[in-house]
Amino acid sequence: MFAKKFCDVCGGKIGLLGNRKLDDGNLCGDCAKKLSPFFSDRRRSTVADIKDQLEYREQNKAAVAAFRATRTLGSGTKVLLDEDNGKFIVTKARRLEDENPDVLEFSQVTGCNIDISESSKELKDKGPDGKEKSFYPPRYEYEFDINCVIHVHHQWFNEISFKVNSSSIKVQTTGARTTSVGGPEIGRRSTDYRAAEALGNEIKNALTQVRRDVRASAAVVNKPKVAQTCPLCGATTIPDASGRCEYCGGAMA
Repeated sequence: MFAKKFCDVCGGKIGLLGNRKLDDGNLCGDCAKKLSPFFSDRRRSTVADIKDQLEYREQNKAAVAAFRATRTLGSGTKVLLDEDNGKFIVTKARRLEDENPDVLEFSQVTGCNIDISESSKELKDKGPDGKEKSFYPPRYEYEFDINCVIHVHHQWFNEISFKVNSSSIKVQTTGARTTSVGGPEIGRRSTDYRAAEALGNEIKNALTQVRRDVRASAAVVNKPKVAQTCPLCGATTIPDASGRCEYCGGAMA
């Protein structure tokens, strides 16, 4: 049990508490840090799988170096869009080269939704005897987190999930109409909640739109070619990529 272990990926020695189990071997902490932060299936991965991912991650460095953000969405965790090249990054890093965040294509987005996580507790008062007792009417404190979930088609992960708000949003309620049931109506009493909700929807709308644009462009490219009569030479032909007659070279549209 206490025998020295070695990483089956890089061959390095693994410390006493540094082993990450794989389906058919061991992984050291240094190699684990190089994996995608969105990858969550390590325990069921083989040594060969991890080597393949590390090769992809090494190639990703060139994509990071070529990335040019044209639009930034978010506060703590940011969604960076390279609209000129149809790519995006989700990261907290200030220097992209230090973290090597995954660079994805707009076409890899399959959906995006906003999830609200919520918890609550009843606030108590102290009676004359020092014991806690409920307020009348009862009072509650709600805690909200607004999470953005981007669904993607990728070899190593299928979703990117992150919290939009930098810290949990707390809302305390009082009044005869307050019940233990929370929800957005309670959350929206807080300006922080409304700001985070708006930011989450901005990210969702932006990614939904770029996905829609990519699909529309693909539909145009894949549209079946139809034979037409050239208005200049009268030939029946299918226009070339620039919309010109293959016989006389004239514009057909």
